Amino acid sequence: MEAPLVDRSAALQERNRKVRFVLLAILVANWVVAAAKLVFGLMAQSASVTADGLHSFIDGSSNVLGLVAMGVASQPADADHPYGHGKFEALASLGIGAMIGVGMLELGRMAFDSLLHDKHPTVSLTMAAVMVFTLVINLVVTRVERHYGQKYKSALLLADAQHTLSDVFVTIAVLVSIGLVALGFPRADGLVALAVMVFVAWVAYGIVRQAVGILSDTARLDPAQVSQHTLAVAGVRSCRDVRSRGMEESVYVDLKIEVDPQLTTAQAHEVADKVEETLHAAYPQVVDVVVHVEPAKAR
Repeated sequence: MEAPLVDRSAALQERNRKVRFVLLAILVANWVVAAAKLVFGLMAQSASVTADGLHSFIDGSSNVLGLVAMGVASQPADADHPYGHGKFEALASLGIGAMIGVGMLELGRMAFDSLLHDKHPTVSLTMAAVMVFTLVINLVVTRVERHYGQKYKSALLLADAQHTLSDVFVTIAVLVSIGLVALGFPRADGLVALAVMVFVAWVAYGIVRQAVGILSDTARLDPAQVSQHTLAVAGVRSCRDVRSRGMEESVYVDLKIEVDPQLTTAQAHEVADKVEETLHAAYPQVVDVVVHVEPAKAR
C-alpha cells in the first residue's frame, strides 16, 4: 500500500507547484491593472476609479498571501502537522476575505467623502480607455484562474478567481459612472463607489464562508454513499460512523466496519485493506482511509 501513498503525495506536491505558478502569473497581471487604475484615479480625483484601483491592489496582495500560504501548504506532513499543511491554503482564503473587508471600509469612506463634499472627478477618454483595457485583462485572468482552480481543485485559486470576477463587475460599474459624470452627473462617482462597497462585501462573505467550511471540518463525502461502497466489499457485515474532512482535493476518511468474529486478525486486516482500496478507487481525492474493525455482534 506504500506505493500508492507515495504517488499521491508526489502528485499533491506537483499540484501545489502548479497552483503557485498560476498565482505568480496572476499577481503580475493584478498589479499592472492596479497601478493603471490608481494612477489615473488619483490624477482625475475619481473616487470610483481609485476605489477600483484599490480593489485591484487587494487582488495582488491576496496573490502574495496565497503564494506564501501555498509554500507552507506544500510542505509534507511532520510531527506537528501529521495531516499535512493543506489547511494553510484555506487560511489564505480566509485572509483574502479579511483583506476584502478592509478594502470595503476604505471604499465606503471614499464614497461618502465624494458625496458629502460633492467632489467632481475629471473624466477623459484616456481614463476610459485605461479602464476598458484593465477590464479585458481581468476577464482573461478570471477565466484562466477559474479554469486552473477547477482543474487542480484549489480552494485558493477558486476564491481568488471569485475575487477577480468582482473586480470585473466593479470596473463595469466604474465605466458607467465615468459615462454619467461626463454627461453631467458628478455624484454618480460616489454612488457607484457605494455600490462597489456593497458588492465587495458580498464577495467577502462568500469567500469567508467557504474557508470556514474547510477549517471547521465540514463533511466532504456523503456517508450513505461511502457506506454503500464499503458494504459491497466481501466480508463487511455492517458499516457505521463514517466521517470525512479536509480540503476538496485531499480528503481524510475514517469509519467502522463489522466483520465475522471468527476471522483471524490477518483475515480481518485483509478485509480492511480491501475497504481502503475500494474507497480510494471510488474517490480519487481521498488521501487516507482509517478503518476500525470490530467483530459483528450476534443479533
